[in-house]
Amino acid sequence: MTEKKAVPAPIDPHLVETLGEIANRLNLSEIEVTQGELRIRVTRQGGALLVTPAAGASVVPAQPSPPPGITWPGLAPAHPGAVKSPMVGTVYLRPAPDTPPFVAIGSQVKAGDKILLIEAMKTFNEIVAPRAGTVTAILVEDAQPVEFDQPLVVIE
Repeated sequence: MTEKKAVPAPIDPHLVETLGEIANRLNLSEIEVTQGELRIRVTRQGGALLVTPAAGASVVPAQPSPPPGITWPGLAPAHPGAVKSPMVGTVYLRPAPDTPPFVAIGSQVKAGDKILLIEAMKTFNEIVAPRAGTVTAILVEDAQPVEFDQPLVVIE
């Protein structure tokens, strides 16, 4: 009986470059993206970028655009409508796993509306809209680690 080996998930070099640029631009110590079986973690140590693919992954030629499902649009972190993280922690877009998210792209919010949670030191901190407007971008994924001052959503 012949044992079939799992085919390693390919890694898009363009995606790795994009993650590295985001980590540098936002001054993040690390960034991680998971898509199905593919998991890429880019870590900065002393200015150098280290890429840790999932076991058995291989690099393939760059594609013209990043794979679908990546929620980091090429949005400048200095966007005037960006709501930034006030702390390091884990972001949650919904109050519980089986409930709808607080906001979605296109949602109308008022100043003070809860837009997400950040868990830090086992405490859930409500992040509220600093102004009224429309959510035009969500720059993080549910249960993703975030850094201080990292853009989370854009409200215009």
